[in-house]
Amino acid sequence: MSHNTPGFAASAIARRREIGGLGAYPGAARLLTVAGGGGGNGNRCRAGKLNRRAKLCDRFGLGVTVCRYPPGCSKWNPVEHRLVSEISKNRAGKPLRALGLTLGYVRGTTPTTGLTVRATVEEGPERKGQEVAKEDLKKLNLTPHSVHPHWSYTISPVQQPPRVH
Repeated sequence: MSHNTPGFAASAIARRREIGGLGAYPGAARLLTVAGGGGGNGNRCRAGKLNRRAKLCDRFGLGVTVCRYPPGCSKWNPVEHRLVSEISKNRAGKPLRALGLTLGYVRGTTPTTGLTVRATVEEGPERKGQEVAKEDLKKLNLTPHSVHPHWSYTISPVQQPPRVH
């Protein structure tokens, strides 16, 4: 309900983890996110890394791996093909005049690919222009990947929780 910010992206992923992920994968130690590189989710966004660490890694004790599509290639994201196109077909060019109407079109989408579609509203105010100092980035516990380290990396919690065997 506010802005497309790095805090919004991390909050949305955390909410999904709470709603279904904890029940489906209670012992998970890692989370893989695949993303484009634009908006509040851009690869240069320091606040994105900081919010993922705070809202996902530290909160749930997860190592979060972020893999990004190169610029201009997010159209190859399977979600675009399997979900967004189905939502577009469902609304068939009808104007999105109200939030409830938009949510109805999204929730009413039933892809033949087997996806289950859910839609919620993130109402928390997200602060724009979150400043992150270089010193804070150094404390992130971030491991760049060997291929395209500026797009792909893993952020680990500050303290690894004890493993349950």
